[in-house]
Amino acid sequence: MQFETYPFEKLNTLLENITPNPGYEPIALTIGEPQFETPAFITEALCHHAPLLKKYPKTAGEAALREAMRGFVKHRFHLVLDDSQIIPTFGTRELLFNFPQFLLADKPRPKMAFTNPFYQIYEGAAVAAGAEVYHLTLEKKRNFLPEIDESKLADCDLVILNFPNNPTAATMPMEEMVRWVELALKHDFVLLNDECYSEIYTHTPPPSILQAAIEADNPTFKNVLAINSVSKRSSAPGLRSGFIAGDDRILKAYMRYRTYVGCASPLPLQMAAAAAWRDEEHVAAFRQKYRENFEIAHEILGVPVPEATFYVWLEVGDELDFTRRLYADYAVKVLPGSFLGREGAGEGFVRIALVESAQKTLEACRRIQRCLDAAL
Repeated sequence: MQFETYPFEKLNTLLENITPNPGYEPIALTIGEPQFETPAFITEALCHHAPLLKKYPKTAGEAALREAMRGFVKHRFHLVLDDSQIIPTFGTRELLFNFPQFLLADKPRPKMAFTNPFYQIYEGAAVAAGAEVYHLTLEKKRNFLPEIDESKLADCDLVILNFPNNPTAATMPMEEMVRWVELALKHDFVLLNDECYSEIYTHTPPPSILQAAIEADNPTFKNVLAINSVSKRSSAPGLRSGFIAGDDRILKAYMRYRTYVGCASPLPLQMAAAAAWRDEEHVAAFRQKYRENFEIAHEILGVPVPEATFYVWLEVGDELDFTRRLYADYAVKVLPGSFLGREGAGEGFVRIALVESAQKTLEACRRIQRCLDAAL
């Protein structure tokens, strides 16, 4: 298998011979990892349940965790899921990598489509599954929403959307999501939306693809799946707690597959994750922090405040040159958009992860603006 070099490895190569300006404290805004402390009630739950390390975890997850996840879906999206319609996972990275392999294993000539630019795991999963790829390119002129070409979608077995979107911060309106659900039914492909940023929003809560399925008169979620995670919403990426929910016909077979994968979450982590999924107060507090960061970026860089995620997708011209200059002159690291895309997607942009404190965000944005001004 030939996997593409990971974006952060490409960044290290791009910057390896550059010494950043020693007059500045280095700031890295490259990775989508929240830098705020995990709430104490979550870490306390982890410590309290540490004695459970003596037990093997179930692949299906403990009842308390499944109940907490279903409760989150009910509270947030007003959907009542049956226990057969949700599977806890070890974060979402592992499921995004192994689910396509499971789904496409028996297809003679599998074909995947996914948004472009993209989270690198989508492409890695396609490589591992031996799938042909159709890129759903996200362009500024379409507000970073994918163009629909039914002649190409008709041959797809799996389509992965990612809204709210990493890296562009775009959100997809409900009516557009409904259209994608209708296409999944019409052309009989599995539609999966990666919703890991659904809880980091500034004003209006973004919809779920499962809600769109209901709107499309598909109450059993046929061919439709959503995934989500506590990593962003709870500032707890180390908990590795995610889920996949939707079509129970698909999930029944996927659960059997997962018993062989061996990626069940340790019981103390499950109990801590259950506590995180049950609570909304701490999520609202984190949302406020990210909203403040976006307002800082808006004031200094003049960028619009996105509806969701914690990313700024900044147009800079030559993104590789800008990334080098920003690091060399101002000691700030960002990620070139072209490292996240194929066929020209992402060129001219950098992704800025506003995951630091307001004070550090303010300093970083001021340096970024100086770098932009210096190029004029």
